[in-house]
Amino acid sequence: MAQIVAAYGVPHTPFFPWMVQRDGPQSRTAQLFKTARDSLAAARPDAIVIFDTDHLNTFFLDNLPIFAAGITETFKGPNDEPRAVPIYTIRSLPSLAAHVREHAVRAGFDVALLQDFEVDHSVIVPLHFMTPDMKVPVIPVFINGHIPPLPSPQRCFDLGTAIKTAIEEWTEPLRVAVIGTGSFSLEVWGPRIDPDKSDGVPDPDWVHEVCRYVQEGQIAGLIEAATEARMLQAGNVGGELLNWIAMLAFVGNRKPDFLEKQLENGHAYAGWRWS
Repeated sequence: MAQIVAAYGVPHTPFFPWMVQRDGPQSRTAQLFKTARDSLAAARPDAIVIFDTDHLNTFFLDNLPIFAAGITETFKGPNDEPRAVPIYTIRSLPSLAAHVREHAVRAGFDVALLQDFEVDHSVIVPLHFMTPDMKVPVIPVFINGHIPPLPSPQRCFDLGTAIKTAIEEWTEPLRVAVIGTGSFSLEVWGPRIDPDKSDGVPDPDWVHEVCRYVQEGQIAGLIEAATEARMLQAGNVGGELLNWIAMLAFVGNRKPDFLEKQLENGHAYAGWRWS
């Protein structure tokens, strides 16, 4: 039987690899990702499921599913060329991915099938830091967190629950970790940033509120608070929180082993590892 062994919430800021290359391994971003990387290595996963939000690089407005799952032997990325990141070829587990998608569809979720695709920094940046040798197979699950109407937080949590059940019903022995990526408050090239910057954090109070819910294991409270209006008030990509909410379905009410805010970027790092 497959088992869930760990869960993580991390950012996917595209300039972080370049910044860490510039500032070195003792920089705060490098150290925050190191905490997550060390925990993931200790969990010894055989596979990773990652919830991410594509930035109109894998999909576009002519074909924009609310949910999608990648089912393939390998995929490449990043397809949006963030600095200081090579083009990776990442192995996947198409049999498990197909099982996950089938279970989710039968549970009532219209999960699009994606077989010939590349991914952007929302998948690659976390893996670049957390699995730099890229030896662990990865199954990407895409959630539309940018283009309204967004799926509801409850719907994303329920999708995470369905995928968790599917993994636990997988008959082969497999250790699976799950990652949710994204920011809580972030405005990118929008009206709520300083004129000389490309992004900003318009609602730092929301970052504190989200982290309080996560720290206390109060996921139901977070789901209730994270309305579409509230997420978009926190920035034009504030819907990336939905990736964390899908990941939190694997965690239940467990409190995190670590949770660190990076308030200047509107996000946090958190991890749970089952003993």
